[in-house]
Amino acid sequence: MILEIEKVKNVWHDVKDILSVPHTDRQYKKLVKILDELIDEVGNDEKHQLAPLLETIGNLIEEYENDHFIQPNSEPVEVLKFLMQENNLTQKDMNILGSQGVVSEILNGKRELNVRQIKALAGKFKVSPSVFL
Repeated sequence: MILEIEKVKNVWHDVKDILSVPHTDRQYKKLVKILDELIDEVGNDEKHQLAPLLETIGNLIEEYENDHFIQPNSEPVEVLKFLMQENNLTQKDMNILGSQGVVSEILNGKRELNVRQIKALAGKFKVSPSVFL
């Protein structure tokens, strides 16, 4: 096993940018560009020598996207929680939804968002109201 690590250490400087989880938008965009180039090269050939690299980079990109982007078809409360987290907001900051009790019920899935609340959230977070439907 130590021999394998030594091999990786010898080439890590050259490959670390494409084999590391992206932590910034810039790193993410670079990986997306590399993935596009790999897709052109590998295509649907699962036996291509670069197919495992394509899969690995795809997984790294997916990890970043899951942490930084709203997923399609997410439940409205999950979208709200995501946006609150991304903007460092707490339940107390969400008074546009109503009282603390109302906010708590929404965040715990005991109450659905109404039209007024959806419009207010869309304005606050500058997103389409459809993300809350």
